[in-house]
Amino acid sequence: MTTPRVLLLEAAGPESGALAATAVASGYQVYAATQSEAHTTYSANLRNLLAGCLLTDFSQPEQAFHDVVAYAHRIGADVVLTTNEYLTPLLAKVCAALGLPGNDPAHAAAARNKAAMSEAFARNGITAPRTLVVDDENELRRLFATEKITFPCVIKPAEGAGSAGVTVVHDPAGLAAAWRAAHTPRGMYGMPLDPRVIVQDYVEGTEYSVESLTQNGSTTHLCATRKAVTIGAHRVEVGHSLPAILPPHIERAVHQEVERAITAVGIRNSASHTEVMLTPDGGCTVIEIGARLGAGQIGFLIRHALGIDPWTALLDTALGHPADLTPTRYEYATVRFLTSPCTGRLASVAGLPPTGPGVPAVHLRTAIGDAVQDVWANRGRLGHFVVTGPDADTVDRRAELLLAQITIEVVPEPATPNGVGRPRPELRPNRAGAQEGT
Repeated sequence: MTTPRVLLLEAAGPESGALAATAVASGYQVYAATQSEAHTTYSANLRNLLAGCLLTDFSQPEQAFHDVVAYAHRIGADVVLTTNEYLTPLLAKVCAALGLPGNDPAHAAAARNKAAMSEAFARNGITAPRTLVVDDENELRRLFATEKITFPCVIKPAEGAGSAGVTVVHDPAGLAAAWRAAHTPRGMYGMPLDPRVIVQDYVEGTEYSVESLTQNGSTTHLCATRKAVTIGAHRVEVGHSLPAILPPHIERAVHQEVERAITAVGIRNSASHTEVMLTPDGGCTVIEIGARLGAGQIGFLIRHALGIDPWTALLDTALGHPADLTPTRYEYATVRFLTSPCTGRLASVAGLPPTGPGVPAVHLRTAIGDAVQDVWANRGRLGHFVVTGPDADTVDRRAELLLAQITIEVVPEPATPNGVGRPRPELRPNRAGAQEGT
């Protein structure tokens, strides 16, 4: 019996690291394909897990595709996987070329590109925000002048991720700044991105995501995740909690809508992360979908709360083996993210809880002295801690108490005439308008 060989399209990041560690613990050999310079940032632990590494250039999609396929043949890859949203279209194409379980390459872009996603949703009758695709700022002005834009609205990049460049606009005065924020290129690896901007109707309601795994076109929903987000013009996720319990009739309706979205963007063999808004009238609006496991610690929360190992499930799916998705425990887990009070240099972080019973993870990703800014996108978060326990009320109360004990000091930059950075965004748990990605 040969040792299965796993090729990860990018091994950096907590989800990829957990996937690599799980594969090695299962006796697999793990390889990585990464950007030519990115591998230098891999930790010693991650490098020790890898049997080999392909250096390619993801900013050249066709060349990267040929490089990855050739490397997969050379190492005899049995599995090709990614947890990186930017690389999911490449993954679908590679799996199809290698004859491995994967998603439909003809539709994979619709799980990344919000303009293509909105078209796929419309073709399949999925309840989603009304969406306008805008090529330039003059077109945005024309849409406003002809009263095709209603306020509030959400303006976002066609191919962004992690809430970067997303703005909730409440009046015409905010359109120009929102356009600039959405139109600024902000991809990984210098990848070419769709420069267009989309304008969506703002959806008022309660925000959740649904974490699912699809095998051979059959979907299992692992859980719903409740969100806590900032309010104001920029919506950044500062907490995830799961499993979120919905009334049975609401849950059925959400699952039906999510399954239609999964089919619409060609997800056949992978995890998916679908963001939905539950509206005050009991309806479900699909905001967007990603053909990957939810980031922001969601995979780890699933393992803590439900005992499901998402990394093993991903490997089994990619191998064409039935994944074991049966919960082995019924508990609750939440993550709280730390954000900077203003733009400047991080001076100190005090009061972080120690790891221990009920607090399995505490991580500060930003070093003292590093430049920080008030949070405008998920990547600006400074760190996090995780709390687990038997029920939602107990865990949420403990998480809020621990968060209140943390003090973050920043030496502000002179961003305003009095030298003080922009104020910290307010937190509104669980309620938000349409926004982009975790």
